[in-house]
Amino acid sequence: MASLLNFAGRVAVVTGAGGGLGREYALLLASRGASVVVNDLGGSTSGEGKSTKAADVVVDQIVKNGGKAVANYDSVENGDNIIKTAISNFGRIDIVINNAGILRDKSFLKQTEQDWDLVHKVHLKGAFSVTKAAWPYFREQNFGRIIMTSSSAGVYGNFGQANYSSAKLGLLGLSNTLAVEGAKYNINSNTIVPIAASRLTQDILPPNLFEQLQPKYVAPLVAWLCHEDNEENGSCFEVAGGFIGKYKLQRTFGKTFIPPDTMTPEKVRDSWPEIIDSKKFTTPASIHDQMSQLLLDLSGEQLPEQEEENTSETKTKSENGLTIFEYKASDAILYALSVGVSTTQPDHLNFIYENSDDFQVLPTFGIGPSIDALLDSDVIGKACKKYSIEFNPTKLLHGEQYLEVFNEIPTNCKTKSEAKLIEVLDKGSGAVVIAESTTYDSSGNKLFYNQAQLFLVGSGGFGGNKKATSTLVKAILARPDRSPDEQVIEKTSIDQAALYRLCGDRNPLHIDPQFSVLGGYERPILHGLCTLAFTVRHVLSKYANNNTRLFKAVKARFAGTILPGQTIRTEMWQEGNRIFYESYCEETGKLVISGAYVDLHKVVKTNDNIELDSNKL
Repeated sequence: MASLLNFAGRVAVVTGAGGGLGREYALLLASRGASVVVNDLGGSTSGEGKSTKAADVVVDQIVKNGGKAVANYDSVENGDNIIKTAISNFGRIDIVINNAGILRDKSFLKQTEQDWDLVHKVHLKGAFSVTKAAWPYFREQNFGRIIMTSSSAGVYGNFGQANYSSAKLGLLGLSNTLAVEGAKYNINSNTIVPIAASRLTQDILPPNLFEQLQPKYVAPLVAWLCHEDNEENGSCFEVAGGFIGKYKLQRTFGKTFIPPDTMTPEKVRDSWPEIIDSKKFTTPASIHDQMSQLLLDLSGEQLPEQEEENTSETKTKSENGLTIFEYKASDAILYALSVGVSTTQPDHLNFIYENSDDFQVLPTFGIGPSIDALLDSDVIGKACKKYSIEFNPTKLLHGEQYLEVFNEIPTNCKTKSEAKLIEVLDKGSGAVVIAESTTYDSSGNKLFYNQAQLFLVGSGGFGGNKKATSTLVKAILARPDRSPDEQVIEKTSIDQAALYRLCGDRNPLHIDPQFSVLGGYERPILHGLCTLAFTVRHVLSKYANNNTRLFKAVKARFAGTILPGQTIRTEMWQEGNRIFYESYCEETGKLVISGAYVDLHKVVKTNDNIELDSNKL
């Protein structure tokens, strides 16, 4: 049997705890070891009057059952006093459940400003006041759990409740913002939409339903959301009579008028069925998600479910379950230029001139067919479905990459790749999808083997393995504990990301300043795979005399980002034919590639001190 959730050592404030939902929360938390401040003004459902009886009865019951509780009779507008009650009696505050409320229902025509103000003061301002008073304690102790109580009226609207519904939806907005601001301090804020029998609903619900919707059936969800083991944050749940469901906003694919001055009232009218088509939708989970999709729409980028025009010479399609990737020498040249090969560098003609006597394709070009195969086979989507994982595509991070090359890479080729899922790991804060792909040339010869570890932020907690069990998983390795044997310092071009995206990765994060700001970056960042290609070139320049035929494999973890125009410093350690390396952003000193190594068939040492500058392109 699973262990019981315990709240020993935790202190909770429950507002409006003299009856109904609040009473059930207080009793349940106290029975599990929490010390509880039972707050209740003791007024009527319309907010009139005051009494100590409601709170005292609940406190007496908790104490009688062996628990710890004290009463507080303040209005929730006096949040400081309520939190001081917790601090003075129990020395801390861990949980705030904003439950207090009143009703002043009238049709909008008849509703007065007083009706509006009183409801907002109790529901919205009251929750603000209590939570605001607790916030400094939460931050200092790096822990806090907050519950906001919304309502179906807040989500859907309800006749005669303009004041109540607007306050209740306001609580959802407040909770979502606190979730964003509190995340780095381990302060989680969630909203519930309870449907329960209480003195506020006894005149609304039918008698038979009133009996079924007991407040005790809401309390277990609230307790779980308040527990230290629960990492849910910024979510909204409907709960009633034993049912629990999570709300998500839906946004239809809609219609984008490009350029926007082509939009007229008539075109809006004619496009209305497409605008409101709810069969095609996204579920943004944040302002970042919303604006990310908007910027994609306005930039003319098509949604993942639609076909995207391929403007490069590489062509991707499916054939007998395999992903076909066709490329020409010009594609290999464009790739070489996009990852820093310059006419100022030794042996440059071998990578950017198709008539060179020793024309070669850079080994990291072999990652491209793998990425297409992963997307074409929907490995991530299938993995999420298999393990019932919720996945937001905007929160996908490329964590690690392994590439092995088996034969000399043709300068023109039609490749075939097959992608498979290896394993899915549960890291709590996210899920890690480990997938592989094998690529063959047109004659069936094995060209590349790729393995990618993809981190799905916020998709953990599904009960999977925390560590890899498959022997197929390629691990990163610690570098030797000594000073580097060699290093290469290379400045990237200010236009590096703009050039690299022409090779297929059109993510606006790497080109659109507005999009990158929403992602938390001061300006567009360089692609991780572009950075990886730079670092592999560094190893080849020092230990293979720029001969790509000596390359066997690379494994690396993406540890950070750099901006186009910044400088990459790669430090290297040789152990036989294995070259360990780490790469840093020279300007910031931050690690960008870690745990990496390149395996070579043979080491051909060059002793030049290399400092490259791809701004000379």
